[in-house]
Amino acid sequence: MKIFNIGSTPSAKGPAEYFTGSVRIDCPFCGSGNLSAATVTFEPGARTAWHTHPLGQTLLVTAGFGLVGREGGKVQEIRPGDTVWIEPGEKHWHGASPDCAMTHIAIAEMKDGKAVDWMEHVSDEDYRSTK
Repeated sequence: MKIFNIGSTPSAKGPAEYFTGSVRIDCPFCGSGNLSAATVTFEPGARTAWHTHPLGQTLLVTAGFGLVGREGGKVQEIRPGDTVWIEPGEKHWHGASPDCAMTHIAIAEMKDGKAVDWMEHVSDEDYRSTK
């Protein structure tokens, strides 16, 4: 058994290469074993770049009001208590709504030591899409 105490690892800023806007990542056990999980807080308008996960991803929304989009689909709202399952290989993004911050816990299994494949940034048009 190993206990990861709150504050035992410093918060990190979401790198501009993978995020638009202000994002804070708290990741006490990213890369431990075959599971990667992080608490991610997005300020209003902040979001991930497009990405996929080789074994899928689960998002547990804990605070605020967020958005999630997938390639070819419309943007959907997510709120505290919502759980989002993203299929393996599904191209998607997630983040805060334009006017409200959002926090979620992101959980993904590793395949060959990798949990995510990052792609291009989400355009403002895709962020606001209601197709």
